[in-house]
Amino acid sequence: MPNRKSNRLQHHDYSQAGYYFVTLCTQNRKELFGAIIDSQMITNAAGGMVRKTWNELPIFYHGIQIDQFQVMPNHIHGIIVVVGDGPRAVPHEPRPLPDGQPQGVVPTLSLSNVIHRFKTLTTKLYIQGVHKKGWQPFNAKLWQRSFYDHVIRDEQSLHDVREYIQYNPLNWESDENNPANGLKPEPVTRH
Repeated sequence: MPNRKSNRLQHHDYSQAGYYFVTLCTQNRKELFGAIIDSQMITNAAGGMVRKTWNELPIFYHGIQIDQFQVMPNHIHGIIVVVGDGPRAVPHEPRPLPDGQPQGVVPTLSLSNVIHRFKTLTTKLYIQGVHKKGWQPFNAKLWQRSFYDHVIRDEQSLHDVREYIQYNPLNWESDENNPANGLKPEPVTRH
């Protein structure tokens, strides 16, 4: 299998403090989270679950904050703020090991760690919704393998990204993620 090119910025430490704009798409851009009606995003229960999970990221992952966020029919846009000084979430208080070292304390989460955990949790919750609430099923994976990110470097860029996210539903007709625009979905690969 050919090597997959990374979308990450080379030589950038994604665990360092900063603002990061991210976009995650559903596998094959399947519209699972609601619909755009009169230029407004109307989320369904699955879209509500995705929003709630996003909003809870700072509760479970110290050192992570969130900023502007938007659920779209088949993708999400959001800004994650890595504060850079919090430990990863641990299920219990660290216990000393026999040599006196605390158990369970690890370095700050990187952006990729946060996105991986978000995808894992939302996939699990979505599967429960399919089985218990009749949500629309998906084939093999809920999310595409990777995600888009952009390091926000200054106030003007932060302002521009916030506006883009906020007004994204108004641009759905021309959105590159809108399947009605005739774009081919990402190919499904089987391993």
